[in-house]
Formats: sequence, structure tokens, C-alpha cells
Amino acid sequence: MGSKNKLKRFKENETFDNVIQPTREEIVDQTFALKGKWNTFFKNDNPIILELGCGKGEYTVGLAKQSPNKNFIGVDIKGARFWRGAKTAIEEEMNNTAFIRTQIELIDKLFAEGEVSEIWITFPDPQIKYKRTKHRLTNEAFLAKYRQILKPDGVVNLKTDSEFMHGYTLGLLHGKGLEVIYANHDVYKNEGSPKEVLEIQTFYENQYLEKGKPITFIKFRVN
Repeated sequence: MGSKNKLKRFKENETFDNVIQPTREEIVDQTFALKGKWNTFFKNDNPIILELGCGKGEYTVGLAKQSPNKNFIGVDIKGARFWRGAKTAIEEEMNNTAFIRTQIELIDKLFAEGEVSEIWITFPDPQIKYKRTKHRLTNEAFLAKYRQILKPDGVVNLKTDSEFMHGYTLGLLHGKGLEVIYANHDVYKNEGSPKEVLEIQTFYENQYLEKGKPITFIKFRVN
């Protein structure tokens, strides 16, 4: 994407009512006004579902279409990417959809304890090198952050093409005695996959499928 296109999208994001772009200082200093008050943004008390590293926002928008009685928030630091999802949501008058431009490691400072019902992590960078372990979105530190913001019965969904990420996460969950609700190492070949896993496909997922890569999925609890 050219720099002109990025700048155009950044400017357009500033005009979107469904895009929130807090400063890092605002988040770290705990002055972010919506923490614990997301019901005032959506103007209802419906469950909140997050997509972390939402990219173009395909899952945020796709899930929001399937469940209009729930609120969906895509989180990503790259605003030029989620611009597409935000624009689609506005064009289709989807009032249950929002996007936050921020770093995922700050997630526990954006939501109050037990404010989130469900988390989706779709095709994250597996960060295979050992020195990159701290950046894996299912490492112990991130699981602790998810535990803090999720309701007691809240769940996390991981959909990835990375066999490494799938195996790493399963091993960590089993090692910590956490509940694995469902696990599948090839969702399009094995029966029983949830419909939202099969019916919503991201831009990158389509590329992986064209190459014949199996798509894996895990649904689990962190409490």
C-alpha cells in the first residue's frame, strides 16, 4: 500500500464514529474514558467480543453480521488495515461494531475486569523464534491479561494456519490445567467445526487455503 493511500485512510478513520484512537499516554495513565463504560459507547449492555490483531476486520464485521445482539470490537495498531472493516460497518449501518487503534499488550488497560465476553485471535504472527516468545498472543502474559478482562465464563478462540502456534498454545493450556473446549488441527477436513470458523474467512486465510495449508482452531477458557 502506498503512503498516499495510508494517509488517506488515516484521515478517513478520524471521521469514523466507530474508530477509537486513544494515545498511549491516555491508556497507560488510566484516563481512557471508555474503560468499564463501553456500554455507553454502544448504548446497550450487550456482550462485548474482541478480535485482537484484527487486520482488515473480516472477523469483526463477519461476526457482527451473524450476531446483531452482541457488540464487536476489532483491535489493531495498523489503522490503514482496519479502515476497510470500519468503512464497511459504517456503509452497512452496523451499530454493533467498533475498532480501536492501539497495541494489544495494552488490552487490560482498555477494558475493566470482566467487561469482555469473548476474544478472537485470527491468524496472528506465530513469532516462532524463542526470543520472540513474549510477542506470541497466547503466551502466559497475554493469557493473564485476557483472564483479567474476560467474564468468569468467557472464552478465547484461536484460528491459525500455524501448526507451531496451534501446538504451542495447546501445550501451554494443558500444562496450566486450563479448559480446552474444542480443538481441531484441520477445520475444513474434520467434522464438528463451529460455523463461525468455517463461514468467515480472512484475506490471509484464503491465501493459505489456496496453498493447501490446513487451518487450525482452538476454543478455550483462561479462568
